[in-house]
Amino acid sequence: MTGFPWHAFAPNLAWAAAVALAVMLVTFAVAVRVGLHRVVDVAWGIGFAAVAVVTFAASAGHGDLTRRLLVTALTAVWGLRLAVHIARRGRGHGEDPRYAEMLAKAPGNRDAYALRKVYLLQGALVWLVSLPVQAAQYVSGPPSALAWAGTALWAVGLGFEAVGDAQLARFKADPATKGRIMDRGLWAWTRHPNYFGDFCVWWGLFLLACDAPAAAAVSVVSPLVMSLLLIRGSGKRLLERHMADRPGYAGYRARTSGFFPLPPRRR
Repeated sequence: MTGFPWHAFAPNLAWAAAVALAVMLVTFAVAVRVGLHRVVDVAWGIGFAAVAVVTFAASAGHGDLTRRLLVTALTAVWGLRLAVHIARRGRGHGEDPRYAEMLAKAPGNRDAYALRKVYLLQGALVWLVSLPVQAAQYVSGPPSALAWAGTALWAVGLGFEAVGDAQLARFKADPATKGRIMDRGLWAWTRHPNYFGDFCVWWGLFLLACDAPAAAAVSVVSPLVMSLLLIRGSGKRLLERHMADRPGYAGYRARTSGFFPLPPRRR
């Protein structure tokens, strides 16, 4: 693992941890003030954008400028789009049922419990998952074909997220579809186009770090953790458990791929 500037990258890890923590603590203060811990979901995307910007500044004089600009822009675009989408979706609603259920069982002070179990955990995940974004900024040499393939995969992922979210928002806003299961557009090909999109985004960003073996080795944990969270953790598994009793969901599940897009089966 020679050739990688470990002496510069090591302090960057501390800077990234500090900015991720700062975003979550500010969000926690806002949440306590407004009485809604669902705002932490907005901070998820903002945290990644902040880490990318701080890492870009910290890596000056080390990595390739084109790669540094590219990975910073891709991460910021993804993170800020997600933050805006979640903020709009949650406007006018009360507490997220997930957090309400968790805090109802909290021993002692609910806010202190949320700080430990939600904000600090998400801050740690932002730092861990952002490792490809951090490492790629220290890779010397212009982006290779592999890095541009990662950019293309990122674009596919962002498209699935943005289009899937827009299709679902229109479906929910239509009074004629009230109470029905969304099974149109991308949602006819996969039950989770937004989670699949997230999967593509993080594997794409990882490829941007793969031009240096050391950067790839230190950051491969990121897409693996995200894949686990999306498929087995708080993503697909948790949402499907919540949807299981909805009328029509069993049929939708039987004819639609659970994650990777596939042509819908016959009804």
